[in-house]
Amino acid sequence: MFVGTFRALSSGVERLLYTQLVGGSNPSARTLALLGALASLTSPIHAEQPAPANPPGPVYVLPIQNEIQKGLVYIVRRGVKTAMDHNASALVLDMSTPGGEGEAMKDIMGILGKFRPADRTFTYVNKEAFSAGAFISAATRHIWMAPGAIIGAASPVTLGQEGPKELPAKFVSGFAAVIRAAAEQNGHNPAVFDAMVNKQTGLKIDGREIVAKGDILTLTTKEATQFVGRPPKPLLADGVADTLESLIEKHVQPGAQIVRVEPTGFEEIGRFIVSISPLLMAAAFLLGYIEFKTPGMGIFGVLAAVCGLIFFFGHYIAGLSGYENLLLIGLGVGLIAAELFIFPGTFLPGLLGLGLLLFGILNTMVDRYPTDPVLPTLPQLHLPALNFALGLFGGIAAILLAARFLPRTSLFRPFELATTSPRFQPIAEEPAPHGSRGQTLTDLRPSGRASFDDRVYDVLADGDFISAGTPIKAVGREGTTTLVQRLDA
Repeated sequence: MFVGTFRALSSGVERLLYTQLVGGSNPSARTLALLGALASLTSPIHAEQPAPANPPGPVYVLPIQNEIQKGLVYIVRRGVKTAMDHNASALVLDMSTPGGEGEAMKDIMGILGKFRPADRTFTYVNKEAFSAGAFISAATRHIWMAPGAIIGAASPVTLGQEGPKELPAKFVSGFAAVIRAAAEQNGHNPAVFDAMVNKQTGLKIDGREIVAKGDILTLTTKEATQFVGRPPKPLLADGVADTLESLIEKHVQPGAQIVRVEPTGFEEIGRFIVSISPLLMAAAFLLGYIEFKTPGMGIFGVLAAVCGLIFFFGHYIAGLSGYENLLLIGLGVGLIAAELFIFPGTFLPGLLGLGLLLFGILNTMVDRYPTDPVLPTLPQLHLPALNFALGLFGGIAAILLAARFLPRTSLFRPFELATTSPRFQPIAEEPAPHGSRGQTLTDLRPSGRASFDDRVYDVLADGDFISAGTPIKAVGREGTTTLVQRLDA
């Protein structure tokens, strides 16, 4: 209120002084100026209220420690998605690594590129960032170093019996392009990272040789933070921070809530489960088929459900799936069961359930981020569709083999005998008399065959599934088909 009043008074006085200086002793000019000042004083006064600002989100810290392997990909993926879900204001990599697998490194670089806001990604080189660690640091917008830290020596090698061996020139060129592209995207000097990978390039800046041709660039903290070029700017790192906490407090976000993403120990389990996901799907299809062909709800149905849960659990801990996909799969299975046992012949529940089941399985394997659209894109579906096809065709092959060979084994011979109709017995053309009692010869799902007074009839279960060998009674007819119920119904 007082600020608005002061501004109004100041405006009127300024106008009055201006008129006196410019208009001289003109009475009309002085009068107009005085009226203008009074109008400013009597105009509505609105106190300015600052717009409320949302508090910044937490800072998430991801560990890039020890050797980089596939299990680390799942930790980073989980951390990035969780950070985005919680509107994190920044993402900081706590890095100390000798390097590791090239494919895992590229996966991690791609995941870091999904984080938003993109300019709020940091790497804190806590002692060392060799090889794949240098690549990953190039995928972040800011690089900071601990005192006495080292970064570089990123030339790709393969391990053999005689120790590390440098890859051929074409592979080195490919990796150099990967790190240059990441450096360019994040505002780093691509020539610096190129010199870390390709020893044939060397590095000179303004005529000053940083590293000669034939050598791989490796930088200490002092070297990485030295100013070069015109205008001068740090060679690689933004600066030095004694600790990760001091970096966040002074240069990332003062007073920030720090959330550390810790390994759970399940990442390696998730990695293994994801790698065998086609086998799990094939096993679930096979066990579901055997359960369908055997009476009652038995061990095969339980095992099929266990395979499905393991499949989902592996993708969940790998950071690929949420509980919504499990609900979709469960709903799809429920609708298919309703089609088979409650509303046979209606087709709609079965088709809808099959669609939900297929979408739930594929979506479980899709690597989605909070900023992605609800429906997965074709590139996102490529690998899930491939895995699903492998599982489906593997399951069909297993079912064909099971149908051919399993009934001949001693374990499945009772099921074969129980579900085989008597031979050389004609099927009665008329329905069985109402109220007559008999026994099912096959499983009724819901149709099948039954025997009444030593004659075979086509029958339809009036209700739920009826297994072979169950006492039944005739309760009606539908054309030439006899409607039956359990004898105790």
